[in-house]
Amino acid sequence: MTLTRADLQASRLQRMIREAGVALPLWSDRELQASIETTLHVHPPGEDLWVFAYGSLIWNPAFHYQERQVGKIYGWHRQFCHWTPLGRGTPENPGLVLGLDRGGSCRGVVYRIAAADIAAELLLLWRREMIVGSYLPRWVKVFTGSHCLPALTFVINPTHDCYAGKLPLTTAAYHIATAHGQIGPCAEYLFQTVAGLTAAGIHDRALHYLAEQVWQRQQVIEHDLRATSKKTAVSRRLKTS
Repeated sequence: MTLTRADLQASRLQRMIREAGVALPLWSDRELQASIETTLHVHPPGEDLWVFAYGSLIWNPAFHYQERQVGKIYGWHRQFCHWTPLGRGTPENPGLVLGLDRGGSCRGVVYRIAAADIAAELLLLWRREMIVGSYLPRWVKVFTGSHCLPALTFVINPTHDCYAGKLPLTTAAYHIATAHGQIGPCAEYLFQTVAGLTAAGIHDRALHYLAEQVWQRQQVIEHDLRATSKKTAVSRRLKTS
């Protein structure tokens, strides 16, 4: 499934976390609003606001915007460094989602939100990205050709329990290939992100390679399941013959 605007308006993620009983520090709307106000302290009142997207916000923004462009930031790179024990995984087999971690650079999509819509749209964005405090809002400079735009983005919180750090490729591929949560398979998140980047004209070599590894691992898992199922069926027939 895909997280929708209606889900965010109805605080579905909050309810999902509460009902699952997962030990995550759930933020209230009051805490989210306080964080928004603190973040906007440096934003000129009455001006439009840009948001830099690097993962699922590229293919599923779920907020209203006036314009989108491809841009690049420096000092941060896209990485599967965020454990998700609920939406795309379980506590027993957590999935992985993207975060911006220190170093390098990242190409993504930057959205312009109209000044009149900032209050409503950022609350939805905070309910999605800041609900357990695993990300931190940051202002970055986004380079779009000859222009440099100040934009808001969400980087990984390295002190949070969900921070996975830099994992070995085999570990990341295993969790992404096998994890499945209430929102859907973790692999779906990866494949849709690669497709969204491609549609925007962005080629992330590392993400493409990871997607290939995940797909291959899934083929092996499916082959093993079919083989096991076949052996079980043969064994049952022999017992009943």
